Amino acid sequence: MEYRRLGNTGLKVSEISLGSWLTYGGYVEEQNAVNSIDLAYESGINFFDTANVYIRGEAEKVVGKALSKYPRSSYVLATKVFGKMGEGPNDQGLSRKHIIEQCDASLERLGLDYIDIYYCHRYHPETPLEETLRALDDLVRQGKVLYLGVSEWTAEQITEAVHLADKKLLDRIVVNQPNYSMLHRNIENEIIPISEKHGIGQVVFSPLAQGVLTGKYSKDKLAPEGSRAAQQNTNMSHILTQQNLDKVEQLKSVAAEENVTLAQLAIAWILRQSNVSSAIVGASRPQQLEENVKASGIKLSHDALQKINEILIN
Repeated sequence: MEYRRLGNTGLKVSEISLGSWLTYGGYVEEQNAVNSIDLAYESGINFFDTANVYIRGEAEKVVGKALSKYPRSSYVLATKVFGKMGEGPNDQGLSRKHIIEQCDASLERLGLDYIDIYYCHRYHPETPLEETLRALDDLVRQGKVLYLGVSEWTAEQITEAVHLADKKLLDRIVVNQPNYSMLHRNIENEIIPISEKHGIGQVVFSPLAQGVLTGKYSKDKLAPEGSRAAQQNTNMSHILTQQNLDKVEQLKSVAAEENVTLAQLAIAWILRQSNVSSAIVGASRPQQLEENVKASGIKLSHDALQKINEILIN
């Protein structure tokens, strides 16, 4: 496993990180989740991602319990605030009240004294940005949070937050968590350039496009048994398109030429970006993780990158 700096900070995180979205605390049985976390740790992954809203706190409980056997200084843990955690009018968003209360609730569920990275899960137009940033700054000053991040914010929103934090002498955002994969490249035009300018690293989610870039889906088998697409209440029609499946078939040939799996190719392609600090993978079974971990350190050839680009832009 290779490690990268989180943006311009001194914190080192594994190129591959383990997430718990749509998995731990519900979709995946707890023992499988624990086994995946143990395998990740043993494989050199030191970066684990969760959120308060994942199964209303259940994912945090599973992750916290599984990691409790390891020295706290040996791993980096991220969680998030924003999503709906109750039925009251203040049980979601980025108000000072919700941020402070949810940080304490997350710490209790995780069984920890501090959170390494605390993300604003989305932007909240109803809350003044200064209110949000001051609440986060207080958590840093209290030692409950070490680093601040955002997820799925626009380039304009990130820029405004950086400038306001500098003006008010508040702790800065150092990491952004966007959706990024071969099939979803929205961050390349604005987010990455702005982030590089301000020393913000990317920790990307869905690098395998919810499993589409593993090659398990095809025109004849859109929902294989046990796949995410086969789960109830899972709509993947936006990504399981004819055009994307055609691209996947072509990408399989490039992977074969590079002597890697399609999933490894997809993750290595993401890690070609120096602004990417880590790619979050999910694992419903430890075996999936074993393959994905091997993407760390893979350097794709110039010819492979050219072929991939031609496939993706067509």
